[in-house]
Amino acid sequence: MIGTILQQLIDGLTIGVVYVLLAAGLSVIFGVMHVINFAHGELFALGAYFALALVVPFGGAGFFVALLVAPLLVGLVGVAIERYTVQPLYGRNPLYHILLTFGLVLVINDLIYLVWGTGNVSLSTPAILSGTIGVFGLNASVYNLFIIGFGAAMALAVWALLEYTKYGLIVRAGSQDRAMVRNLGIDIDRYYSLVFGMGAALAAVAGIILGGYQTVSPEMGMSIIIPAFVIVVLGGLGSFKGAVVGGLLVGIIQTTLRTYVPILEGLVIFLLMIAVLLLRPRGLFGVEMEEDGGDLLTGSGGGILESRTRRRLGLGMICLLAIIPLGAGTLYSAYAVTLMIEIIIWGLFALSLDFVMGYTGLVSLGHALFYALGAYAVALVLIHVSASAFVALALAIALSAAIAWFVGYLSIRVSGVYFAMITLAFAELFYNTLYRLDITGGSEGLFGLSTYYGLAGAGVELSEIAIFVGPVMLTGQSLFYYVALGALVVAFLLTRRMLESPFGSVLKSIRENEQRATFLGYETTVYKRRAFVISGALAGLAGGLFTLNAGYATPSFAYWLHSGEVIVMVILGGMGTLYGPIIGAAVFFGLEELLTGFTARWRLVLGTIFVLFVIFLPRGLVSLPAQLAPYVSGGSGPGPRPTPDESSARGDD
Repeated sequence: MIGTILQQLIDGLTIGVVYVLLAAGLSVIFGVMHVINFAHGELFALGAYFALALVVPFGGAGFFVALLVAPLLVGLVGVAIERYTVQPLYGRNPLYHILLTFGLVLVINDLIYLVWGTGNVSLSTPAILSGTIGVFGLNASVYNLFIIGFGAAMALAVWALLEYTKYGLIVRAGSQDRAMVRNLGIDIDRYYSLVFGMGAALAAVAGIILGGYQTVSPEMGMSIIIPAFVIVVLGGLGSFKGAVVGGLLVGIIQTTLRTYVPILEGLVIFLLMIAVLLLRPRGLFGVEMEEDGGDLLTGSGGGILESRTRRRLGLGMICLLAIIPLGAGTLYSAYAVTLMIEIIIWGLFALSLDFVMGYTGLVSLGHALFYALGAYAVALVLIHVSASAFVALALAIALSAAIAWFVGYLSIRVSGVYFAMITLAFAELFYNTLYRLDITGGSEGLFGLSTYYGLAGAGVELSEIAIFVGPVMLTGQSLFYYVALGALVVAFLLTRRMLESPFGSVLKSIRENEQRATFLGYETTVYKRRAFVISGALAGLAGGLFTLNAGYATPSFAYWLHSGEVIVMVILGGMGTLYGPIIGAAVFFGLEELLTGFTARWRLVLGTIFVLFVIFLPRGLVSLPAQLAPYVSGGSGPGPRPTPDESSARGDD
């Protein structure tokens, strides 16, 4: 019994130390620069792959050479990332850092695939670290003990660097009052670059030692970044001590649950994360941090057309979309209808996020929760309740709205980065739950669904209907195209009407200045919660439509990457416009379709485009007409126009 406990402790400490190194860099970066770095996991993976490239040429000593050189290389990559992508965003809302680094995730991950290919690879470790050694009557792995000892020494060294050196003093001072440090004549921007590089190097060290313990794969960064955020939240954003305690705690909890209660392994840590964010958002050792200035930049006001012209243009676009199925099979492939259905559904999903993000400023990193919820609700209703598509969609919308109310009731108590983190935690909790329930089909999901369009058993399947428009026959998926298009148009008109009502005016005032709205007597939390419920219901409708069309639902629908992708669509098109995210969805899938004809690594190009948009065109494509109008009219162009937040000293609070 004691031997088993000791073995669990060593295994837990082994993983825990890796988490400590990973979370320490993430936490230090946030503490000093207030940057939530989603690309940290990819830097972790990059360290492991750089090590692979160094191990072979140096033979037996290659592992130790890689342990020294690879983190330095990744550190340089980190410095370049901070200097050329993160620095231009200082002075903007911190949530733009999340959006930027998500784009970097797509870029770096595809670069890894491009250079090193797919599949798992073993990272060779020297013979001196192989075998076992007796410890308290237990045969412990030498490599496990090496990880614990080396990781602890690294963590201690970083702590001493931050606590007892001039560099550490400036870094700590900069985290508390950046303007004061800059006024003392210290180039704090240079220190920011070094901090980001140090955090990247720590992530690389963690990737190397874990690569020798398990295997190296292109997905290792995406799989570990979420636990890293859990650790940082538990310990406290910006707290090095919290990263150490949180990393060890999560490592031990995961290992123990994997042995004794495996069904709870992926659930408990997210429940802990939610509880900490609700009861003590600053974490166990974090301190209260003021929200940085800077608003989320919307695309509203970016047009140059009159409202009547815009309405006519919108009506013309709907008419154009309506005739697309009529040309399938003659003017273009029938696949065009399939692609357009996907664009329409994701356009609806993006619109749902824009309703809450673009009009209240709440950035949900877990919006895929409601999309997946709608998809599974439709699937389960079709299997266990009724095969009616109308009944399934109605129940999916109602369930999504109810869960959105519950999540919103809890989550909207916090704001900014903390709100983004808690929505991510709820989505990951649901994602892990889907894998563990028999009713959801586990990891396989639910397949082979059939449905009819009608009520109480009276209705038909779309494949049984044939509508002739001249020589063109509309049936099956062509008819579903109109169902999806109708849902999108109704959702757009409904949300636009809401925004033109007094309710919408309050939402816009919250976006512009929540404090002023509060002073005017509005309960802003109530309004934000209502917007979140509407947003969740529309996202559930989008997920339900996908399942009706595709005939299946899988846990991957709730994966955090999908929440990031829909944010990409919102920013690409233009946040705060309703129609901009629909355009963003069309651009996203259009680029995917175009680029996959040339390379499987299409996310590399798309991620690069998104990064450029976040930096140079944060108001999205809908702002382009206003940006280009002066050039078209023969002027010299408006030049860069900084917002009030962007015009302030870079990085100042």
